[in-house]
Order: sequence, then structure tokens, then C-alpha cells
Amino acid sequence: MQIGSHAGITRPSFLLVHQEIPVVMYLKLQLNSFSAIRIQNSFTRRNRLITRFAYSVSERSVGSSSAGSSRADNVKSGRKHVDSSSLYVHPSLREMHNEKIVNRAKVYEFLRGLGIVPDELDGLELPVTLEIMRERVNFLHKLGLTIEDINNYPLVLGCSVKKNMIPVLDYLGRLGVRKATFTEFLRRYPQVLHASVVVDLDPVVKYLQGMDIKPTDIARVLERYPEVLGFKLEGTMSTSVAYLVGIGVARREIGGVLTRYPEILGMRVGRVIKPFVEYLESLGVPRLAIARLIEKSPHILGFGIENKVKSNIESLLEFEVRKELLPSIVAQYPEVIGVDLKAKLPHQRDLLCSVIDIRPEDFARMVEKMPQVVSLGRTPIVKHVDFLNDCGLSLQQVRVMIVKCPQLLALNLDIMKRSFDYFQKEMGRPMDDLISFPAFFTYSLESTIKPRHRKVAEKGLKCSLSWFLNCSDEKFNQRMEYDTIDMEEMEMPSFDMNTLIGSRSDESASEYEEDSDDE
Repeated sequence: MQIGSHAGITRPSFLLVHQEIPVVMYLKLQLNSFSAIRIQNSFTRRNRLITRFAYSVSERSVGSSSAGSSRADNVKSGRKHVDSSSLYVHPSLREMHNEKIVNRAKVYEFLRGLGIVPDELDGLELPVTLEIMRERVNFLHKLGLTIEDINNYPLVLGCSVKKNMIPVLDYLGRLGVRKATFTEFLRRYPQVLHASVVVDLDPVVKYLQGMDIKPTDIARVLERYPEVLGFKLEGTMSTSVAYLVGIGVARREIGGVLTRYPEILGMRVGRVIKPFVEYLESLGVPRLAIARLIEKSPHILGFGIENKVKSNIESLLEFEVRKELLPSIVAQYPEVIGVDLKAKLPHQRDLLCSVIDIRPEDFARMVEKMPQVVSLGRTPIVKHVDFLNDCGLSLQQVRVMIVKCPQLLALNLDIMKRSFDYFQKEMGRPMDDLISFPAFFTYSLESTIKPRHRKVAEKGLKCSLSWFLNCSDEKFNQRMEYDTIDMEEMEMPSFDMNTLIGSRSDESASEYEEDSDDE
């Protein structure tokens, strides 16, 4: 079989066409033609390159000689050569990096000269010049921060005065935070200088207002607990408030609770609040009573369970306080679980022994009836004992009265004097009645003692002080219907837990009160 084909071999000026050339011959001819063309082209290109290279070398030799002379002239004249074709000179990345290293070294040297340890600043973007760092340090000094304060949180040096510090401080000032508190504010929470007013601070303030804290009280809350500005809105703050409402704290009281003790917002429910509530419940204090105690004295949540509360309960038991009366003690005076009873109890017992010669077991009974006795100072104790002595009572009689009614040591002396004058002049009763019922001094003269005494005198009843005083108004009116008295109720008044459960805090939920150190 014959295969017919055509093959063309390109030449510079003509084209040869062969008919019926075999395939093998066609491929050979085509290869030879391409090789010839490639050799010819390569030869031509090489000649051109040689010519161009020779010309370039000759031109460069001339140019280099002139450039060399020009460079030599510039060196002699002390000027650097700049290519006329370049309009701007850009420093290289290496030059910029080296410049930063030099500036950081100068800044570190400056800070060490002031006593500031800059080790924690290695990964922080620092000012490009020493003057800016000096401005920051001076500004922090004007705010009252010392070198020690800066060393406690050296990252504050990464805050710009104009971009960070001034906007934050201006915002706090507009809220009402006093300039006199700025120093302590920044010592406790220097991280605030890193915050954004719009993104970080303002949302927290609006959240606090949503908790029924009045705008006028926001500043006091922040001054007392500046760390609140760093909390997440849907984190610890929301869960702690939700738990308090869940145990019975009235929703309308939350604003007042947080205003008086904003530290609650930073307390974890599982670690702090819940264990506290459950421990008091284990002592026998009802949960609703705990809620009322928190409404009245929210700071009790800050008493540490392990290092304060449990230790104080153990101290009370060691001093022969009866376990079944612990709920009443805590409900009457929740501060008793927060003070240092290990030191207080022996001191108070020795003090009372020296003044009125009580026995150790008498001290336990006094604490059960009035736990505030653990915080009384020597001066009020002595003054009240002297008053009772001036009334004509012996030291032994005074001791009996105080053990029965330790509240005598904490009453207003002027009120006690008026009550005793009425007892002597108007009631005409023997002193034994007063010794038997020393709680007489705890009742209001105008609203209780006088009106009830008049009714008893009008009926001509012969009764003890306890019979017509130690009862409610309703019970007293029922007794006034008696013709004779068969049995007198001589029990001393005691604390009723139901009065706490049914009561509410008299303080407004939005009213702020300064803490008082007065006992």
C-alpha cells in the first residue's frame, strides 16, 4: 500500500513541494530543515550579543570612570551621592527595625533610671520617641501613681495619653467619679486605661442602670468597686443577681443591695454565694431569712466561709453557746460571723468579768440574748453600769439584770433615765420589780409604758411589769378584759425569726449610704 503525502521545506525565498514523499523521508527532511534554521538563527543572535556586549563594555568603562571621578568629588566635598532619577529615599525594613531597637533601648534605659522594671514591656508596642514615654510617665505621676504603682502594672505605659488616658478619665468624670478618687481607682483597676469608652465602659454603665442603680449612684458604685468595669455583662454579674432573686431577695431591692455592696457583681455563685447560703441553712437559718439579711446587710456575702464564718461558729460553740440558738444569733447580728471571734470572745468575757464579775456560763447566755455584746467597748459598758448603780442597785443586782437583759448595756442613757424617773415617781413600784424585769428599759416610754400603765391603774389590777409589757397591743387589750389574774407570764422577750422573714429593708433600693465605722 502506498501513502501519498506532501511536505514543504521553508526557505528564505522559495518553497519546494514534493509529491508522494514517504512518511519517514518527510520527517527527516522536516527535522533537517528546522535544525538548519535554528543553527542559522543562533549564529545571528550570538553575533548581535557580542556586538552589543562590546559596545556596553566600552560605554561602561567610560561611565564608570566618570562616575568614579564624580563619587570621589562627592566624598571630598562631604556629600552623599543621590541618584538623580530617584525623587524620594525610602528606608529599608532593616533600617526601620534597627531604629526601633535603638529607640527601645533608650526608652528602657530611661525607665530603669526612674526605678521602673521594663521586663514585661518586651512584647508591647512602645512610643517611637523617648519624649512620648517621658510624657506618659509624667502624666501618671500627676494622677498620683508612684513608681511602685507602675511596677505593679507596667503595661499602663503602653497607653497613649491622648488616645487612651484622657478619654477614659473624662468619661469617668462625666459619670461623677471624683478626681480625688482617681489615684485609688487606677491603683485598683489600672486596666481601665486600656478600655474603649464606647465598646467597653458605656455598656457596663448602662447595665448597672438597668439593675435599678440610679445614675447619681453609679459614680459611688464605681469608686467602691472599679473592677466591675471589666466584667462581662452576661457572665458573673447576671448570674449572681439571678441567684439572689431566686432565693427570695426582692427584685425591687436589688438596686439598693448592689449600690451598698457592688462586690456582689464579681462573686461567683457556685464558689461564693451559694456555699454561703447553704451553710447558713445548715445552721437552721431559713432561706427567706437569709434573703432578708442580704437585703439589709449585703456585705455579709463577703465573709469568707472557711476563714471566717465556720471559724466563728466553732468559737461560739467553744464558749458554751447552745447550738440550737445559733440561727437566732446570726439573724439578730449577722456581723457576728464576720468579726474575729477567736480574739473577741475571750477579751469581752474578761472585760465583763472585770466590770460586773460575771461567770463564764453567764457570758454565753448574754451572747445568746444579745450577740452585739461581742462588739461593745469598755466605755459604754462602764457608763451603763454606773447609771444602774446610781439608781440604787447593788453590783450583784446589776449583774443579775444585765445577764437577764444584756440590751441594758447598749440603750440610750437619756431614754433610760426618763423611763426610770417615770418608774419611780408615777408607777411607784418596788425596785424588785425592775430587777425581775430589766427589759422594762427596752420599751418606749410614750407609746407603750405610759398608756398601758394608765389602763392597768384604772382597772386596779395588781400585776408584774412583764404581764402588761411583754405582749402585743392586741394581747394587752384582751388582758384588760380580765377581772382577775390567775397566772402571770414572766418570760423574757426573745428574738422571733418570723419578724425577720416578714420584714423588708426600710432603705430605698436606689438610695446610697456611706459606710460608717461607728459601732
